[in-house]
Amino acid sequence: MLRVGLTGGIGAGKSTVSATFAACGAVIVDGDVISREVVAVGSEGLAALVDEFGSHIILPDGASDRPAPAAIAFSDEDKRRALNGIVHPLVARRRSELIAAAADDAVIIEDIPLLVESGMAPLFPLVVVVDADVDVRLKRLIEVRGMAEADARARISAQATEDQRRQVADIWLDNAGTEGELVERVRELWRQRIEPFSHNLATRSRVKAPPRLVAADPTWPDQARRIVARLNTACGHRALRIDHIGSTAVPGLDAKDVIDVQITVASLDVADELADHLLGAGYPRAQAITTDVAKADGRSTDETFDHATDNGVWHKRFHASADPGRPTNIHIRVTGWPNQQFALLFPDWLSANPGVKVDYLATKRIAAEHHDIDLYVEAKEPWFLDAYRRAWNWADATGWSPG
Repeated sequence: MLRVGLTGGIGAGKSTVSATFAACGAVIVDGDVISREVVAVGSEGLAALVDEFGSHIILPDGASDRPAPAAIAFSDEDKRRALNGIVHPLVARRRSELIAAAADDAVIIEDIPLLVESGMAPLFPLVVVVDADVDVRLKRLIEVRGMAEADARARISAQATEDQRRQVADIWLDNAGTEGELVERVRELWRQRIEPFSHNLATRSRVKAPPRLVAADPTWPDQARRIVARLNTACGHRALRIDHIGSTAVPGLDAKDVIDVQITVASLDVADELADHLLGAGYPRAQAITTDVAKADGRSTDETFDHATDNGVWHKRFHASADPGRPTNIHIRVTGWPNQQFALLFPDWLSANPGVKVDYLATKRIAAEHHDIDLYVEAKEPWFLDAYRRAWNWADATGWSPG
């Protein structure tokens, strides 16, 4: 099962995106629909709202006048917290019931208006944000929904900012154009990323990036922060620390477009306990391998060190993303072990020594000319064996310790 979080500001076009996903075959769990359901006539939610806001929020037919408490809440922070405190737990419970009833291989699109504000983004292997400029959204709210301009502006300002949404967005859908254009982008997203992602999770298949260097991407650290947040949520207290490592953690260094992340744990037994949690987050596990077969598995930068120095045994656990849109390698290593320490040291050493960074990049470029993962790894391995000694000499000389 693949769970996708969908959000966007009011008037951005989230309903169109949700409807398109449904037409593609997704199971939609709509936060707005559930919010209405949990305050229906005779519900515990409606009774709680009456206790908090008064009986004037009840219409003659006994139903809730939903805009009434919402209008009060949007102008009063205390009332907003009270409204959320009543509705959100009920919505969460009903959402869990709907997800539990879905098929194991379903794609669940969870349409959550306040996904960012509620801090729920790290719960999802993929987060889709649909957005449009404030002026465009205002026009839609006034002309299509019939809102007063002041009310529309208040609702927009009460929600997350564009920057806050961008921080959690794996996919950003700009809905400044026509509805037809948005529908086509969503269908393409389904075909090229979401459907393959779901298939990979079902088959526990990992995405492998080719040994091709790309120019340093300034968004790599932001992408890594989203991944780390997701992993922290999945691992909980079992992770002693989670770090962005490898070449993409070195500013300005050309690299394979793969985010490497290290999860530090107390033991490999703990690493094994994380397997199902990481699968649920979108990261299937690879089987432990020896040096003889490692080259066929698409090792990343710091995997070279693991296999070159561990006497043929893979002293870690390895997971990788099933998401074709974001190749990611997850290395789980034991705290204090040499491979765990070196993975933290390596980016700091390169960042502090421009000459070493240039030398390593030259090695990577020569290795990448082979266009073959086996030869790529072999070409880098001698450099890493010497780099291990030099890096630790630098660490001793500077008093380096893991940050």
